[in-house]
Amino acid sequence: MADSGTGIKELMAAETRASQIVAEARTGRGDRMKQAKVEAQSLIDAYRGEKQEEFNNMVLSTGGSQGNASAKLQAETAKEIKAMEASFQKNAQKAIDVLLSKCCEVSLEVPTARVRSTQKNAGVVS
Repeated sequence: MADSGTGIKELMAAETRASQIVAEARTGRGDRMKQAKVEAQSLIDAYRGEKQEEFNNMVLSTGGSQGNASAKLQAETAKEIKAMEASFQKNAQKAIDVLLSKCCEVSLEVPTARVRSTQKNAGVVS
């Protein structure tokens, strides 16, 4: 009986040690994951910086032509805006007149088809 008690104690001690090993492994895995994330982020930042520098160099090398194109586009846009505003000023009163004429010239005649339809629905025979 003493042997079985010793065996159970050894089994429980082994089980406790196994639990500790699993806990240490989980902690180690978490630490390795955090370290890998930090390393990956530093690689991403380095790559991003490299590509940003390439982009900046490309923009600087073509900056002269891009600046002229932008100024030209802005000038064309301003010209078109002025033309639209002039067109608006020229046609605003005409548009107002058309809208007012449509609002004020309302025909009060009831179409014959509508009269017949109403009479038919009411049961009136003409």
